[in-house]
Amino acid sequence: MDYFGNKDLLKLSKTAFLASSTIPVDMVLKCYDWAVKMRDEGQCVISGFSSRLEKDVWRFLVKGQQPIILVLARAMYKTIPADLQPLLDSGRLLIISTSSSSRQSRTTAIARNRYICEQADRILIVGNTASSSLYPLKTDFSDKLITI
Repeated sequence: MDYFGNKDLLKLSKTAFLASSTIPVDMVLKCYDWAVKMRDEGQCVISGFSSRLEKDVWRFLVKGQQPIILVLARAMYKTIPADLQPLLDSGRLLIISTSSSSRQSRTTAIARNRYICEQADRILIVGNTASSSLYPLKTDFSDKLITI
């Protein structure tokens, strides 16, 4: 594991957000509303922010002041993207790399998502069908699952 940013964020209560690449249309707006609520309440969110819906949620969250933990399924950035720097400078971002691979793969994404669930106090998984790679997490972390 590599860490960059405010490692104290790991001590906070955290809600994981994981979204499959296939999401029912009716859930998208609910997730946007959820993201705004998390932002407005200052809740710490942990995610890979890699699926399309996760990226959308990221855009809502960065407009707030709450802490965010970004977990990569690849090696740590060699150069921090410019849009992340203000979040790091303000102490509201922690970036964690769970793999030394240069690119994300299905295997590294599965390991990253498991790590996210282990770290979280609550987990919101969206679009979790039996064919999704997220499906086993539903069983393994059933005691932490929340719904919207």
